[in-house]
Amino acid sequence: MSVVDLLVAAGVALLAGGINSVAGGGSLILFPTLVALGLPTVAANVTNSVAQWPGYLGAVVGFREHYRGQRTRLVALSAVAVVGGTAGSILLLTTPSSAFDTVVPVLVLLASLLIGVQPLITKRLRANETDGERRDPLWLYVVVLLACVYGGYFGGALGVILTAVLAVGLGRLKLANALKAVLSLVTASTTVVVFGIFGPVDWLLVAVCAPAALLGGYLGAKVAGRIPSTPLRVFIVVFGVAVAVYLFVRP
Repeated sequence: MSVVDLLVAAGVALLAGGINSVAGGGSLILFPTLVALGLPTVAANVTNSVAQWPGYLGAVVGFREHYRGQRTRLVALSAVAVVGGTAGSILLLTTPSSAFDTVVPVLVLLASLLIGVQPLITKRLRANETDGERRDPLWLYVVVLLACVYGGYFGGALGVILTAVLAVGLGRLKLANALKAVLSLVTASTTVVVFGIFGPVDWLLVAVCAPAALLGGYLGAKVAGRIPSTPLRVFIVVFGVAVAVYLFVRP
């Protein structure tokens, strides 16, 4: 891979980190870029997952005040996330790459649409928000498990899915956002371990993209309040749909 390719990857990773801080959906930008640079889809997905891992740390630190009194819930949900992320990662690595090539356009399209309707989901969840603690329903852990399986397999818009599920189950949107950050980090950490040992990771690209994604996430968090998220979200959705169409029709 040429120096120009590495610079392009770093620049897109920087942008993806910033997008994740402002609106979410950075994976939908970096993944197709890695494919365009010549990586097979599975290798691009694996490399994308590993490269974006540092960005999740900042989100957890930012929500740290919301974790008081949540130790038992965090441990239980994190254990579920480890199981789900591991299962999804293993599923990706053990099924034929042709199967991933078939399903990834659908996943990109669905993830793009989820990013698009995220404000509507958030508005609905905020309207149904309740005060105080309530017992966690069993179905919540089952759905979180399935969401983390998806996260280990592909992961685009995982944060949107987790936020919606947790907000419905717990009735507290701010807490759901905070827990989503932890579960995203746990799922990503699991995939890093599995993919790092067994996956076709392009470590040169990781070395270039991971610091760029971390810097982009930091800068994005600094300017998030001054950047309108709606135009950025529209860009992500349009770009993601275009990528899905390309993946559908490419030979």
